[in-house]
Amino acid sequence: MSESQYDIIIIGGGPAGLTAGLYTTRSGLKTLLLEKVAPGGQAALAWTIENYPGFPEGINGPELTERIEKQAEKYGLEIKSGEVVKVSLSSEDERFKGKLEKVIKTEKEEYKTVALIVATGTRPRKLGVPGEERLIGKGVSYCATCDGPLFKNQNVVVVGGGDAAIEEALFLCRFAEKTTLIHRREELRATKIMQERAVSNPKLEFIWKSAVTEILGETEVEGVKVRNIETGKDLTLETKGVFVYIGTVPNTEFLKGILEMDEKGFIITDENMETSVSGIYACGDVRKKLLRQVVTACGEGATAGFAAGKYVGKWKGG
Repeated sequence: MSESQYDIIIIGGGPAGLTAGLYTTRSGLKTLLLEKVAPGGQAALAWTIENYPGFPEGINGPELTERIEKQAEKYGLEIKSGEVVKVSLSSEDERFKGKLEKVIKTEKEEYKTVALIVATGTRPRKLGVPGEERLIGKGVSYCATCDGPLFKNQNVVVVGGGDAAIEEALFLCRFAEKTTLIHRREELRATKIMQERAVSNPKLEFIWKSAVTEILGETEVEGVKVRNIETGKDLTLETKGVFVYIGTVPNTEFLKGILEMDEKGFIITDENMETSVSGIYACGDVRKKLLRQVVTACGEGATAGFAAGKYVGKWKGG
């Protein structure tokens, strides 16, 4: 087997991908994990994870993902940096006549694999309002854990109403003078315990049934325009930071035309994490599913790794 030929290739280094790699390498399968940024995924940005089993006091995201990474590398998982730009199917190799070999292309390299596991996760959904693109990194952020300390003793805005929005808003309250949460509905969508923490925090204020229509400022954020959805009344709010948590978009553009997806681009799989293409599996947040959490990502990664291993065995066995 050449250096570019693998039993299994995993795209994405979050908890799902790392767990899949742990399972495949422990089974003795030559596995490569490709990650375009750094292992850990979105979970590595979480300042605390309270609902992962075994950590009653919680654990911060970087520590948890680093532990999973070290555990997988211990068994031989190879991790390389690289953004996958194309996946294609090939059966040109006469040794495997009639079978589909997967060809994975990054900007600089090309790899071949028997089985592929997609664990590319999601990215934050943007507001799509004037000023947002211009001011990204200049006050507009999608990661309070990354940028929150930069706004010490200043006023910031959080857009959203789910668990992520509330968790990050509470984190910002540790630094900001005042945190204002803007939500389209009249009640939060977050879990009950998160709602209770939010409403009891004196540094967190709420603007209900409203949406941000513009982010103001030329070289840095200076404020936001907010419109009440019911009355149409506009409000201008001074702020130095805008943190957006209105959902996610799956990282699946490079797979369109290859795999079956839903209308939002999430990959459809069966209970064994297998996609519409034999030998290609998906796990973690990139899947179409009910719950997107670290614990479900790890479970799906284990299933995908095990199922891919079974597929490799059959494929090689003829």
